[in-house]
This record gives sequence, C-alpha cells and structure tokens, in this order.
Amino acid sequence: VQLQASGGGLVQSGGSLRLSCAASGRTLASYSMGWFRQAPGKEREFVTNISWGSGGRKYYVDSVKGRFTISRDNAKNTVYLQMNNLKPEDTAVYYCAAARNEYDSNVYFPKDFDSWGQGTQVTVSS
Repeated sequence: VQLQASGGGLVQSGGSLRLSCAASGRTLASYSMGWFRQAPGKEREFVTNISWGSGGRKYYVDSVKGRFTISRDNAKNTVYLQMNNLKPEDTAVYYCAAARNEYDSNVYFPKDFDSWGQGTQVTVSS
C-alpha cells in the first residue's frame, strides 16, 4: 500500500491543523492505522492509533490527549489527524502508517506497521 500524508504547515501556538493520510493499492478498512512523529535529533514517537473497521478503539499518547483526534473514512481510504491547541513541542515530521497485520488493534510500535507515508512537516511557533 502507498500512503500519502498531507496537511502539515506552519501554525502559531494554540492553532490547529488537520493532517490527512490517503491510501492507494490496498483497502485500509481491515487495518489499524497510526500516526507517529519525529522531531529533529529525536527518535520516532508514537502519537495515536485507530482500530480497523469502524475505528471504535483509539489510543493517544498522554502529551496529545484532549488536543488531537484521529479518525478514518474507509469509503475514502483515508485517515485523519485533527490537531488542536498546538504547542511548540508538537513540532515534528508526522508520519502515518498502516498496521502489518489485518484485524490487529494492538499496534503501538514501529515494528507493528509495515507501510509508511512520506511524512509531513508540522511547525508550531511560539
């Protein structure tokens, strides 16, 4: 599957952005999806995931809880990340990823995913 992430940009602290991750080559409905981010000089960090199917199960890292919302539209084969109240520490390249195995909701580590988007830069100014 090919994943294309978009929607990044430069925003002031407290602002919002909506990232999109469009897939081609495979239907995503039976795969959990995730978003990771990587800041300069740091390792890639898990941000959030959404379970396969209707996406009824979601998990967020503590630092983004209450500010970020992941969702999916299986008809459009697309996953979204709505980011509100952005902070300078959210500055990073954001990557979407598709789970390695179908019907697996326990996906939190890079090894659990086998398809990655190219990344989209999010920069939050103070």
